[in-house]
Amino acid sequence: MRAGSWILFLSSLLLVAAPPAGLDLAALAKIKPRMQEFVDKGTAAGFVTLVAQHGTVAHLEAVGFQDRENRKLMRVDTIFQIMSMTKPVTVAGVMTLEDEGRLSINDPVEKYLPEFKGQKLKDGSKPDHPITIVELMTHTSGLPSGSTEGFDRHRHTLAEVVADAARQPLEFEPGSKWSYSNNGIATLGRIIEVLSGKPYEEFMAERIFRPLGMSDTCYWLPKEKESRLASLYTDDHGILKLSTEDKLRKGYKHPSPEGGLYSTATDLFHFYQMMLNQGTFAGHRVLSPVAVELMTTLHTGDLKAGFAPGMGYGLGFAIVKDVNGMFRMNSLGAYGHGGAYRTYGFADPKRDLIGVILYQRTNGGGDLADEQTAFIELANAAVR
Repeated sequence: MRAGSWILFLSSLLLVAAPPAGLDLAALAKIKPRMQEFVDKGTAAGFVTLVAQHGTVAHLEAVGFQDRENRKLMRVDTIFQIMSMTKPVTVAGVMTLEDEGRLSINDPVEKYLPEFKGQKLKDGSKPDHPITIVELMTHTSGLPSGSTEGFDRHRHTLAEVVADAARQPLEFEPGSKWSYSNNGIATLGRIIEVLSGKPYEEFMAERIFRPLGMSDTCYWLPKEKESRLASLYTDDHGILKLSTEDKLRKGYKHPSPEGGLYSTATDLFHFYQMMLNQGTFAGHRVLSPVAVELMTTLHTGDLKAGFAPGMGYGLGFAIVKDVNGMFRMNSLGAYGHGGAYRTYGFADPKRDLIGVILYQRTNGGGDLADEQTAFIELANAAVR
């Protein structure tokens, strides 16, 4: 093992081994049985949950099954498809380029991707201004979320997917509304490729995953790790069934900056702790403090944004902006993101608190799923 890897490994052990500060262990102990209730009820096969405060992992538990059909128990190092939790990670990749003076997030996208020149609105008129990088990051660009009819985005390169997005008319004037756009984040990934001269996934491994010791985070799951991948389920009218979706994504031609990551609870803790640390983790600086501040500052103002009440958007992250967003007991200014398969993570700067819940179900509740809500409430209730 290389010296740098040893440092990250030992640092991770120290973080987990240190006694928790500011958290009630008896309250944290309520998380596992509550998650078990959901398993017993049949809404999920199994969970991994993590709570950390002040850089210390105080709770890391596995409940239920990684593979229910084969009675394979869930483990704390089980790997999950985190889907849209990928989005703020991609934004962090772009922000490393701004830290180097390679771009400004206020730049028009067409400055780096000429295929976006001359974009029109749905009515055929010209928008007030070309879409900007910051509008991609905040989902206010007007780019539609999906591909044109008959275009299977998974069977095309990232460059081809983004070119298809550029050909589509804008849904609204850039900056005037919030509308969640997978194409917007995919375009950020393409900008990374153009400016770095490297494939998106290689750049992300070099700038984000390796410095943060995110050793199980990747876009293409290695064969030797497939046995640790959680099975994917669907709620079929109240009955949990094994999903038919291809969880190994065979035949996919691009790594999906908007939703392609596999990861673990511990790796996600590293990413969120880097954010709370103002851009550093285990002695490695990934982002400048200014970049972290930009990502975690509300950019959508009074626009209706996000999928839960009281939320707005920073750069890549949903942010609690008013008291309605505190319904799950998060503080104002807490930020996080969920994934389509019911994964969720948050960081709360006021309480220096991190929470991660991972399970795999294709439907049921979105960012307001009962399982997520219960976990977030229990994690916050443990703060003393």
